[in-house]
Amino acid sequence: MKAVVYEGMKHVEVKNVGDPEIIKSDDIIVKVTSTAICGSDLHLIHGMIPNLEKGSILGHETMGIIEEVGKDVKKLKKGDRVIVPFPVSCGHCWFCNHGLSSQCDESNANGEIGGIFGYSKTFGGYDGGQAEYLRVPYANFGPKIVPEHLTDEQVLFATDILPTSLWGVEMSGVKLGDTVVILGCGPVGLLSIKWAMYIGAKRIIAVDWVDYRLKHAKGYGVETVNLKDHENTGEYLKDLTYGGADVVIDCVGMDGKMTTIEKLETLLKLQGGSKSAIEIATQAVRKGGVVGLVGVYGARYNMFPLGDFFARNITLKMGQCPAHTYTDRIIQLISEGKIDATDIITHTLPLDKGKHAYEIFDQKLDNCIKVILKP
Repeated sequence: MKAVVYEGMKHVEVKNVGDPEIIKSDDIIVKVTSTAICGSDLHLIHGMIPNLEKGSILGHETMGIIEEVGKDVKKLKKGDRVIVPFPVSCGHCWFCNHGLSSQCDESNANGEIGGIFGYSKTFGGYDGGQAEYLRVPYANFGPKIVPEHLTDEQVLFATDILPTSLWGVEMSGVKLGDTVVILGCGPVGLLSIKWAMYIGAKRIIAVDWVDYRLKHAKGYGVETVNLKDHENTGEYLKDLTYGGADVVIDCVGMDGKMTTIEKLETLLKLQGGSKSAIEIATQAVRKGGVVGLVGVYGARYNMFPLGDFFARNITLKMGQCPAHTYTDRIIQLISEGKIDATDIITHTLPLDKGKHAYEIFDQKLDNCIKVILKP
């Protein structure tokens, strides 16, 4: 089959690789109909996630038609159309049973966090879904059948960025009448705006430095702030919100725009990326407010502004989204027309164009916000 594979720093190729096979009795094989490139895939090709071997198949936002089922798969059958949530989760450990499937105790023999499709040996060593076929373990728990009347484009993002953005807004405690600052207007940031609006936030301020992404956010009717326009964006946001926002959601993670000192290669290697969004959040949140970290971060960070958070009684919430907890609810909301993420799709390309797709997404070319690949 054809698949998008990692070939080195900032280097992906579409290659012919072996077809996946049933390995365990509760596996399924999915014939992929749509898959997407996620912002966290860029962390992989930038070398920020350890133990990614050359030749690894990328991708964790995938859906398709079941081609084959293991003998112990009870809830699905050949021909079912499913989305595949990005965490690889067993469905029966303590964490899966308590709504924390991203922390599954059984799916990753290489570390404490649960497994993730296409995300290096550190996260279980599972092949990803930017391919013609995908092996899905623990099929009695993970994949979700989707209604036939909904298109791939409507439901594909229920695999990751729709649950991640909803989880970020809900875990941060956004409520009716709140002032919310969203840091980052990539796919997760834009969808976080949608969820904050759905919940009833009174004022939403979207922050980024990429003009076309800010323009897209402004189209939702929210305020926008360009990082490039301010010497100290955090202090500007604090003044703009009369002392700080009730909630700040960091949808940037270690891709944050770097200060001069952070551009030093050794510092970034040690930290696994920039922490500039956290520093803005420190200033932009009100006393007693909440900062939610949805964007992915690396290892340990020097000069983390812990004292600033402590002094102002700030609550920090963070982690990897337990997507399975949200998929059924999100699919229902999509069916009812209450949430629609299709407007962020700027490019739909054949899988053969995977290399080009990564280039325009990574380099922010051609006003690219979100790419779907079609095998």
